[in-house]
Amino acid sequence: MNDRPVVTMPGETLLPNDADVDALVRAEHGDPFSILGPHPDGDGLVIRSYLPNALGVEVLERTGGRVLAAMEQGQVPGFFFTRLTNPQPYLLRIRWAGGEQVTEDPYSFGPQLGEVDMHLFSEGNHREIGLVFGAQVLEVDGVQGVRFAVWAPNARRVSVVGSFNGWDGRRHPMRSRFPSGVWEIFIPRLQPGESYKYEILGQHGILPLKADPIALATEHPPGTASVIARPLDYEWKDEAWLQQRAARQSVQAPMTIYELHAGSWRRDGGDDGRLYDWHELAERLIPYVVDMGFTHIELMPIMEHPFGGSWGYQLLSQFAPSARYGNAHDFAAFVDACHNAGIGVILDWVPAHFPTDAHGLGEFDGTALYEYAHPFEGFHQDWDTYIYNLGRTEVHGFMLASALHWLREFHVDALRVDAVASMLYRDYSRKEGEWIPNRHGGRENLEAIDFLRHLNDVVATETPGALVIAEESTAFPGVSKPTSEGGLGFAYKWNMGWMHDTLKYIQEDPINRQYHHDKLTFGMVYAYSEHFVLPISHDEVVHGKGSLVDKMPGDRWQKFANLRSYLSFMWAHPGKKLLFMGCEFGQWREWNHDRELDWHLLEEADHRGTQNLVRDLNRLYSQEPALHELDADPSGFQWLIGDDRANSVFAWLRKSSTGHPLLVVGNFTPVVRENYRIGVPVDSRWLEIFNSDAECYGGSNVGNGGGILAEEVPAHGQERSLSLTLPPLGVIILRPQV
Repeated sequence: MNDRPVVTMPGETLLPNDADVDALVRAEHGDPFSILGPHPDGDGLVIRSYLPNALGVEVLERTGGRVLAAMEQGQVPGFFFTRLTNPQPYLLRIRWAGGEQVTEDPYSFGPQLGEVDMHLFSEGNHREIGLVFGAQVLEVDGVQGVRFAVWAPNARRVSVVGSFNGWDGRRHPMRSRFPSGVWEIFIPRLQPGESYKYEILGQHGILPLKADPIALATEHPPGTASVIARPLDYEWKDEAWLQQRAARQSVQAPMTIYELHAGSWRRDGGDDGRLYDWHELAERLIPYVVDMGFTHIELMPIMEHPFGGSWGYQLLSQFAPSARYGNAHDFAAFVDACHNAGIGVILDWVPAHFPTDAHGLGEFDGTALYEYAHPFEGFHQDWDTYIYNLGRTEVHGFMLASALHWLREFHVDALRVDAVASMLYRDYSRKEGEWIPNRHGGRENLEAIDFLRHLNDVVATETPGALVIAEESTAFPGVSKPTSEGGLGFAYKWNMGWMHDTLKYIQEDPINRQYHHDKLTFGMVYAYSEHFVLPISHDEVVHGKGSLVDKMPGDRWQKFANLRSYLSFMWAHPGKKLLFMGCEFGQWREWNHDRELDWHLLEEADHRGTQNLVRDLNRLYSQEPALHELDADPSGFQWLIGDDRANSVFAWLRKSSTGHPLLVVGNFTPVVRENYRIGVPVDSRWLEIFNSDAECYGGSNVGNGGGILAEEVPAHGQERSLSLTLPPLGVIILRPQV
């Protein structure tokens, strides 16, 4: 287009040159605020608007609504201009084919984000990104509206699009804030509930519409748009819980975690029923968890994710609860209800990778922005996902702010960080020649390690009493050691080695267990090298692995007896406990995220008995200091019998901080063992306070009549001993009578 002669008035050009207008029309102008909106011209004010498909525009007085001027049409349809002799605040009355719209001019507002926000964001240290960036409902210069801010440093132009502007990227192009790479705009009179995305012009053309990385709400899948959310104004009632939280979650406290998937624990109407929302789930779940005696629940990721079959682990909205279950206010109410029932809430959180959906973070501004550029660093072959480039300060800060968002805004008590092993090593699940060494030539991902240490330090400082837990499957040293001692700083680490070894043992036919005896004892060799959670998670009951009860050998009775003895062994072993939903009552089938649990099984005695056992184990674990106080102290555990391979019998003492002992004995064969002598440290009657073979659990009721007297017969380094009857495939726990 050739430049036309401009129309001028004293001191100002009313019409910009044709090249600028042409760039607006093609939605390629990188600085729309330099053309549009009010521009002083001496004593007057030039106003320009680009409103494609508008039939006409008038400028009104902001306070009285009096017509100040009718805007003229410029070089192209939709481009309007006028000049006010007296500069003053104004409104635009826009005539569309479908009616009139009166609004303030988005281009009459100055830069929105302050320099401190920009500086903190650019250095990766902005702790409140979720309250500043994205779509924020607020008031500017007395005008209600929504401020949008998004990071896209390599974009040529970014626009907010939604139904409010016909999804037309020419209507609301944003202001670029150099050199941060942040784009922003305040759109007056926009209301919560509107859907929106960003239209981004990259170096090589228009990208697929992108969801907001810092959206606080989203459409219900399969919708992919972001949604303008109301500020979270929930009135919390959990002050008492928060004051007690640090003590409740200390390494000396009992901690039994019920892991669950919110969409398949229960459904309204059974397998094909609708998902419960957070309020409905709270009404059903919380009483169950309280009755079962669990101290915490752990929710598989509830951040918005496009594909339900990823169970939430391939998520795109690091700040938005999934619309599947309600809005942010609903989720806050759920957490609050848990706290007021004495239940802690752990969220699975995924800083390792994200899916490749076109509307997501991948190549967000036409370049590898959130991910590493090279596929040897930035693409996870196992999961077909992108890997966050945590070495980039803005990405580091983005993920740090996400973690704090859930902990602070929703009072969440802990984050369980998924797939930490994949973050620590650059060669994780890669063949030779398919990974790039770090700057020292090693395999460690130094920037991810720095991020995890920073994360744990910041969480400890800014959300006292909250925990960060690592799902980490390698021998990386010091995962739960303080960063001041060279560790990663996590509060706990999942004990994946213990889980693999013990499951392998319990799946063996009892006649062969003598050859695998060390699978049950080896965990104690390293039990105090970290602060451990013993996890029987969803990963163990999917993908053809079989359910927990179905892993067990033998006939139906033996399967349940093995399950009961395994769970009893787990609860009596040092380490906090985690059990996936359905395992507590012996669900036969593998977990399916599209179906609710098989609750009808509780009509059968052996399933009901297993549930009773888990309930009683939780009560016993919480009530007996010896079972939890010294989880991280070797003085709290003592082997008495760890080498009876022939009989597959194990016996040990658990001790409290005051030295009071419990005796745990496990017989992992289906043979009743009479007069089995075990040394004990206290001359007393020992009460049998737990027996996994009890009739109420579905067992054969073999035991020791409620208790037995110690005899002055030395055994196992003790001056006294008990002559016990060991139930088949059973675990018993005894306590000296005080």
